[in-house]
Amino acid sequence: MALHGKLDLPKRYITTTNDEGLAVVDTTVPADAPFYELRAGDAAFAQCYVTSSFPAKLADKADLNVYTEFLKQPPGLVVNSGTVLRYVDMPPGATSPMHKTLSLDYGVVLEGNIELVLDSGETRPMKRGDICVQRATMHAWRNMSDTEWGRMLYILQPVEPFAVAGKEVKEDLGGMHGVADSS
Repeated sequence: MALHGKLDLPKRYITTTNDEGLAVVDTTVPADAPFYELRAGDAAFAQCYVTSSFPAKLADKADLNVYTEFLKQPPGLVVNSGTVLRYVDMPPGATSPMHKTLSLDYGVVLEGNIELVLDSGETRPMKRGDICVQRATMHAWRNMSDTEWGRMLYILQPVEPFAVAGKEVKEDLGGMHGVADSS
C-alpha cells in the first residue's frame, strides 16, 4: 500500500473513557489515517474508522479491536454489518468507475470540485461543503479540475435488502481494481 501525499494527511482522534470515567483520546491507534492507492494513479483511500456491527459495540474496546484488524486488511467499499468512515482523494481529471454499493452513503466534498455522475446521464457539480446522500444507486465521481486534487469524506452504513421494479438491488463495483466485495 503506497502512502498518499498529494493533500495534507488529516488527523483523526478517537476518544475513549479512562478508568476514572473521564473522556480521553485513545492512543492505541495513531492519529494519522493511512492512505492506500487502489492502483498507481487511481484514487487514494483512507479508512478513518470501520465497525463490523450496527449499532457498534463499544464495550471492552470491541470496536477499536475490529478497526485495528481492518487497518491490517482494508474492507471492501462497504461493511454490510457495520459502518465505514473513509476519505477518498482523487487525482486531477480522474473519474471513478460507474458503481453501486448496497449502502446509504453520505459523501461530503472537502477539497476541490467533484461532479456526481449518475447512470441516467444526470450530473451535479459539487463544491466544498456540498453533500450527496447516495441511496444505493449507480454513480461515478469525477474530479472536475485538471490541475488540483479533490477530497471527499464518505460515511457508509448498511441497508436492508430491497427491490426496485421487482428486482433485488445488488452491489456493482464497476470493475474497480483492489476493492474486495463487501464484508
